[in-house]
Amino acid sequence: MTEFSDLGLSPATLQAVADTGYTTATPIQAQAIPVALAGRDVLGIAQTGTGKTAAFTLPMIDRLAAGRSKARMPRSLVIAPTRELADQVASSFEKYAKGQKLTWALLIGGVSFGDQEAKLDRGVDVLIATPGRLLDHFERGKLLLTGVQILVVDEADRMLDMGFIPDIERIFKLTPPKKQTLFFSATMPPEITRLTKQFLNDPTRIEVARPATTAETISQYVVPTPVADGKAKRAVLRALIERSDVVNGIVFCNRKSEVDIVAKSLKKHGFDAAAIHGDLDQATRMRTLDSFRKGDLKLLVASDVAARGLDIPAVGHVFNFDVPHHADDYVHRIGRTGRAGRTGEAYMITTPADARNLDKVLKLIGKTPETLALDLDWEALKDQGARERRSPRGRSAGRGEERSSRSEERAPRRPRREPAESQATPAPPPAPTAAEPAAEPAPRPAPKPARGRTRAAEDRPREGTPREARPREDADRDRVVGFGSDVPAFLLRPTPSIPSEKE
Repeated sequence: MTEFSDLGLSPATLQAVADTGYTTATPIQAQAIPVALAGRDVLGIAQTGTGKTAAFTLPMIDRLAAGRSKARMPRSLVIAPTRELADQVASSFEKYAKGQKLTWALLIGGVSFGDQEAKLDRGVDVLIATPGRLLDHFERGKLLLTGVQILVVDEADRMLDMGFIPDIERIFKLTPPKKQTLFFSATMPPEITRLTKQFLNDPTRIEVARPATTAETISQYVVPTPVADGKAKRAVLRALIERSDVVNGIVFCNRKSEVDIVAKSLKKHGFDAAAIHGDLDQATRMRTLDSFRKGDLKLLVASDVAARGLDIPAVGHVFNFDVPHHADDYVHRIGRTGRAGRTGEAYMITTPADARNLDKVLKLIGKTPETLALDLDWEALKDQGARERRSPRGRSAGRGEERSSRSEERAPRRPRREPAESQATPAPPPAPTAAEPAAEPAPRPAPKPARGRTRAAEDRPREGTPREARPREDADRDRVVGFGSDVPAFLLRPTPSIPSEKE
């Protein structure tokens, strides 16, 4: 085991580390810190929970101890894929830089631009940001990146998953070519490898574990569920929580909508749970995470936005409500538990529909988790699910139909029309004018079902028809300007010889 005092850190930084209670460095810290202190580029490959944040924060603090920042020109830059991870890096910097005269700023979405700009104007030594908000400030002319001496890219493979690679390439090009780059990733897909070859200068490659492996301190279980139904899976989840003596745990779902449903279901059944996903505002997300860290919240129901990089050391259980679509996400999800040498338990609820994704996970981790069979009344759950599916307007289906209906009502190209029978009786046709030859008046069209009238209205020319070929509707919608009488019947309904669009 390597002591922090053997890594070449300054006395002030060592004191800050000692104040946090740590004395022994993790493998990634022991190998990366001396190289980073020497000013060389680092390519660190390590799974989550291995101490990567301190591996770049501690040497960065020591290297920036001498010097002074200028307005709008940060001396170092840390890029993180999510707001939560960026906020965690900022917390680590504040903790380890205690007693140093270094300034920092956090640029993330959901926070006022004005407050962030005020910090930039005063000058910061360390800028911690998500790619989108960083580039927003740059494009506003509030930020210059020409003074960056150290660039850190954290969770690079997550950047790839979230589509940030073009932004990362742009940020690299906006910073000076002669800078130190500390690049960390849990996996090395081809796109990330290309990025490192293009922008890193002879980096020292540090790999402390085989990519995409799970920690040995985590006990993993697969929980087969023969009923592919959301209600049945929620019953399984509750049974797992009750039998596992959970102090705190994270429940992962594939979809944000499922996160909300599961969290509400748990609360309905008396569990202390809250949801966190990308559609929630930043204040709510940070408040929920803070409650979970402090132990005030027992269960955190999350999408994969919280799967990587969050430093919550004492998570005892992870529940995969859904088998992840991407096998890598399984590794990062269960990496929330069993951290820093602690033990943890991870459960994955599976249904027959998950066979393909489950095979990918098992192939990636190179092991088969223990199968855990629950003693539940599967037939009753299956019958209950079947009854809900047969219901003409089940809860979830009904919500979806109502949303769809509201969307259609709001659509600008489908105006709502009152049924023809509810409209006032039109006035009798005026007498022929001199410009119109007297002719036998055409009989009034016979009343017909509303469906026919709706079809006729939809058959009228829509937007995109040349203006001269599109008659202008009068205010009462019963006349067309230019005809001088009731709309002829052939304009109101399709003739047998000319089929309508819907026919």
